[in-house]
Amino acid sequence: MNRPEPENRDLFAIADLAQEFGISTRAIRFYESKGLLNPGRVGSTRVFRRRDRARLILILRGKRLGFSLRDISDYLSLYDAQSQTAQVKMLVAKVDERLSLLEAQKKDLETTITELREIRKLADQQLVRS
Repeated sequence: MNRPEPENRDLFAIADLAQEFGISTRAIRFYESKGLLNPGRVGSTRVFRRRDRARLILILRGKRLGFSLRDISDYLSLYDAQSQTAQVKMLVAKVDERLSLLEAQKKDLETTITELREIRKLADQQLVRS
Protein backbone atom coordinates (compact mmCIF):
# COMPACT_ATOMS: atom_id res chain seq x y z
CA MET A 1 0.00 0.00 0.00
CA ASN A 2 1.39 3.39 -0.99
CA ARG A 3 1.36 5.95 1.79
CA PRO A 4 2.02 9.66 1.34
CA GLU A 5 5.40 10.95 2.46
CA PRO A 6 5.43 11.77 6.21
CA GLU A 7 5.57 15.53 5.57
CA ASN A 8 2.35 15.33 3.52
CA ARG A 9 0.32 13.27 5.99
CA ASP A 10 -1.91 14.56 8.76
CA LEU A 11 -2.24 11.42 10.91
CA PHE A 12 0.25 8.78 12.02
CA ALA A 13 -0.05 5.51 13.89
CA ILE A 14 2.46 4.85 16.65
CA ALA A 15 4.01 2.07 14.54
CA ASP A 16 4.48 4.49 11.63
CA LEU A 17 6.45 6.93 13.78
CA ALA A 18 8.45 4.17 15.42
CA GLN A 19 9.47 2.80 12.05
CA GLU A 20 10.21 6.20 10.54
CA PHE A 21 12.52 7.23 13.38
CA GLY A 22 13.98 3.82 14.17
CA ILE A 23 12.74 3.75 17.75
CA SER A 24 10.40 1.45 19.62
CA THR A 25 6.73 2.07 20.21
CA ARG A 26 7.60 1.73 23.88
CA ALA A 27 9.90 4.77 23.61
CA ILE A 28 7.08 6.79 22.08
CA ARG A 29 4.70 5.70 24.85
CA PHE A 30 7.40 6.69 27.38
CA TYR A 31 7.61 10.19 25.89
CA GLU A 32 3.83 10.34 26.03
CA SER A 33 3.84 9.29 29.71
CA LYS A 34 6.28 12.13 30.44
CA GLY A 35 3.91 14.63 28.81
CA LEU A 36 6.20 15.32 25.86
CA LEU A 37 3.69 13.95 23.35
CA ASN A 38 -0.07 14.19 23.50
CA PRO A 39 -1.66 12.08 20.77
CA GLY A 40 -5.36 11.99 20.15
CA ARG A 41 -7.39 8.81 20.50
CA VAL A 42 -9.75 6.96 18.25
CA GLY A 43 -11.15 4.42 20.66
CA SER A 44 -8.05 3.00 22.32
CA THR A 45 -5.79 3.70 19.32
CA ARG A 46 -3.26 6.52 19.54
CA VAL A 47 -3.47 8.95 16.64
CA PHE A 48 -0.49 11.24 16.21
CA ARG A 49 -0.71 14.47 14.24
CA ARG A 50 1.95 16.46 12.40
CA ARG A 51 2.52 18.47 15.58
CA ASP A 52 3.30 15.27 17.50
CA ARG A 53 5.68 14.18 14.75
CA ALA A 54 7.46 17.56 14.88
CA ARG A 55 7.71 17.32 18.67
CA LEU A 56 9.12 13.80 18.37
CA ILE A 57 11.78 15.11 16.00
CA LEU A 58 12.73 17.75 18.59
CA ILE A 59 12.74 15.17 21.41
CA LEU A 60 15.00 12.80 19.51
CA ARG A 61 17.33 15.61 18.45
CA GLY A 62 17.55 16.82 22.06
CA LYS A 63 18.30 13.31 23.32
CA ARG A 64 20.94 12.80 20.61
CA LEU A 65 22.62 16.05 21.71
CA GLY A 66 22.61 14.90 25.33
CA PHE A 67 19.87 17.09 26.77
CA SER A 68 17.82 15.77 29.67
CA LEU A 69 14.11 15.10 29.36
CA ARG A 70 13.58 18.06 31.72
CA ASP A 71 15.50 20.35 29.35
CA ILE A 72 13.56 19.01 26.38
CA SER A 73 10.26 19.44 28.23
CA ASP A 74 11.14 23.04 29.15
CA TYR A 75 12.06 23.78 25.55
CA LEU A 76 8.86 22.21 24.21
CA SER A 77 6.72 24.19 26.66
CA LEU A 78 8.25 27.39 25.28
CA TYR A 79 7.67 26.06 21.77
CA ASP A 80 3.99 25.70 22.64
CA ALA A 81 3.85 29.24 24.01
CA GLN A 82 4.97 30.61 20.65
CA SER A 83 7.46 32.89 22.42
CA GLN A 84 10.35 32.74 20.02
CA THR A 85 12.52 35.16 21.98
CA ALA A 86 12.21 33.19 25.21
CA GLN A 87 12.59 29.93 23.32
CA VAL A 88 15.77 31.05 21.56
CA LYS A 89 17.27 32.51 24.75
CA MET A 90 16.66 29.25 26.58
CA LEU A 91 18.07 27.26 23.69
CA VAL A 92 21.23 29.38 23.65
CA ALA A 93 21.68 28.96 27.42
CA LYS A 94 21.16 25.17 27.26
CA VAL A 95 23.47 24.81 24.25
CA ASP A 96 26.18 26.86 25.97
CA GLU A 97 25.80 24.74 29.11
CA ARG A 98 26.01 21.52 27.09
CA LEU A 99 29.02 22.77 25.11
CA SER A 100 30.85 23.67 28.34
CA LEU A 101 30.21 20.23 29.75
CA LEU A 102 31.33 18.48 26.56
CA GLU A 103 34.48 20.65 26.32
CA ALA A 104 35.37 19.71 29.91
CA GLN A 105 34.76 16.03 29.16
CA LYS A 106 36.87 16.31 26.01
CA LYS A 107 39.74 17.84 28.00
CA ASP A 108 39.45 15.05 30.61
CA LEU A 109 39.47 12.40 27.86
CA GLU A 110 42.51 13.94 26.19
CA THR A 111 44.34 13.96 29.55
CA THR A 112 43.39 10.33 30.19
CA ILE A 113 44.51 9.28 26.69
CA THR A 114 47.85 11.05 27.16
CA GLU A 115 48.36 9.37 30.53
CA LEU A 116 47.45 5.93 29.16
CA ARG A 117 49.86 6.36 26.25
CA GLU A 118 52.62 7.24 28.69
CA ILE A 119 51.82 4.20 30.85
CA ARG A 120 51.82 2.02 27.73
CA LYS A 121 55.18 3.46 26.65
CA LEU A 122 56.69 2.79 30.08
CA ALA A 123 55.26 -0.74 30.13
CA ASP A 124 56.69 -1.46 26.66
CA GLN A 125 60.09 -0.19 27.80
CA GLN A 126 59.91 -2.42 30.85
CA LEU A 127 59.11 -5.43 28.64
CA VAL A 128 62.06 -4.72 26.39
CA ARG A 129 64.39 -4.62 29.43
CA SER A 130 63.17 -7.91 30.83
